[in-house]
Order: sequence, then structure tokens, then C-alpha cells
Amino acid sequence: MMVFSFSEAAHLAKPLAEKLGIPLAPIEDRTFEDGEGKLRPLTSVRGEDVYVLQSLHGDETLSVHDRLCRLLFFIATLRDHGAARVTAVAPYLCYARKDRRTKSRDPLTLRYVAQMLEAVGCDRVVALEVHNLMAFQNAFRCQTLHIGMEDVFGEKIFQNKHDAPLAVVSPDPGGIKRAQILREALEAQLGQSIGFAFADKRRSAGVRTAGKLSGDVNGKHVIIADDLISTGGTLVDAATACRANGAKTCIALAAHGLFSDKAPKLLSSDLFETIIVSDSTPPLTKGVTVVSCASALADALNRLANSSHH
Repeated sequence: MMVFSFSEAAHLAKPLAEKLGIPLAPIEDRTFEDGEGKLRPLTSVRGEDVYVLQSLHGDETLSVHDRLCRLLFFIATLRDHGAARVTAVAPYLCYARKDRRTKSRDPLTLRYVAQMLEAVGCDRVVALEVHNLMAFQNAFRCQTLHIGMEDVFGEKIFQNKHDAPLAVVSPDPGGIKRAQILREALEAQLGQSIGFAFADKRRSAGVRTAGKLSGDVNGKHVIIADDLISTGGTLVDAATACRANGAKTCIALAAHGLFSDKAPKLLSSDLFETIIVSDSTPPLTKGVTVVSCASALADALNRLANSSHH
């Protein structure tokens, strides 16, 4: 097993390498005066089972397209130089939300990302808590491995919550399956039954309308679980509905903390006791609790590496 990463994914690469117990393979990363670049493995990859870590979000330093392009070119380079297998490890997968046509002539960008990865010779793709699991699995013809958020966030999230019953809430109908899987995992870990509810959110022309809550949260400690936090508006609406329905406390939980425009409405809100995210993208330092996804990633990579020996 050989693991490469780029400087922009260093926040995850170091803990992942530690969990795997192997050093990161060395890489040359140059940017030229004209804005073009060069990525080159500094060690032989011939016959190796290679994993490339890259988080595909955009930020001030690099756009999502820069990151994707760097990943594509590097995978192509590895294949050129005889790597036996190449796995893209993209904890945050870009365009995972663009998996359906909502308007006429809309693109299906998730599928195009899949086609590009396959075209350069990617054998497998590993991602963490994608927006829509079925769409993710169907977009790729190469093998995919999905890591659910329940593998990252364990019973720690309900620490010291013994004074009242617990509930998991989906902030919209689309996330019901995700929240139910999390709820089942927590029930197994905690050995107690946990309630369930969902908020009904309608979105039209970019405007969200907070809907009503289906399910009972009265007197309960509530976890509102979503795949990602962008502006945080959906979570604020859901928490408002939970509080109005008698929730004792609310915790916001998301695999990916994008915090677009710093998500002011969410982070300044007193609706939440805590906001918990993974480090799939470089995490905010203030106002959020960060749980590392490195050990869930390491487990997944070890499973893949072991399966390739048979």
C-alpha cells in the first residue's frame, strides 16, 4: 500500500498516515510562472496498490476545479508509470449534490466527475457521507466505497445526556435515510431506544421555507444530522422547529463543514448546544467541535488493501 497526498490536504494526510502506520509517499509539486503545474511521484509506483488523498472542496487558496484537476493529472501520471491500482480517496466529493436535473438542460455534474476519474484510470473511489448514496453508486462504473457518518461519529456525541430521552432528526425529507442509519448505529452503541423526527423543508427558486416537524422531540436531547453544512440555514430552520416542539437541547451534526460565507446565522445562533463536524475539509477553529475521520478512512483503506491480495 502506498499513500500520496497534496499539500492542500495536509490537515487529513498526517493523521491518516499515522493511523495507517506508514509514511506518506514523497511527491514533487511545482507551480510554474504561467500558472501551470507539475505533480510527480518521487518513488517508483510500478506494481503498487496506490491511494491518493484529496478533499474536493473549494476555498480561498484553491478552487474545487484546481483540486479536481490536480487529482486527475496525478492519477493519470501514476497509471502511466505502472501503478497496479489507483484509488482516489476524496472524503468530501465535489458535485455530489448535482446528481439530478431540477431544470430543463441541467447538467449531471456528479456523473461527469465520475467519467473524468474513470478516463484517467482511477480504479476505485472512496468518499465520506455523500449527499445521495444511490446517486453516488450509480454515477460511477468503477468500484466505490462509501463511509457513513455513523462510522466517524460514535456514541461520543451523546456524552453526558443521561437526564432525558434522545432523538435523531433529519432537517429535510431527503435526509431521512441518513438520519435513520445514524439512529440505528447510536441505538446499538448506547443500548437504548432513540426517537426520530424530520422537518419538512421546501425550496423554490433558492428560497427555503421552514416547514413543520413530523415526530416527537418534546423533552428530548436532539441531534439534527445532515451530510454537510453550507450556510447552515437548513439546520437553523430545523432547530427552530425542534425548539418550538419542546426539544430540551439541539446538537448539529454534519460530516462536512463547508461553512459557506462563514455561516454567520448558524454560528451566532443560540439554538445549538454544539455543532459537530468531521475534518473532511479544513475545519473552522472557533464555534465547532471537530471529530477526525482519519481512523474511519484508515479502516476503509486497510479493508481495500487486504481485499486486493486475494
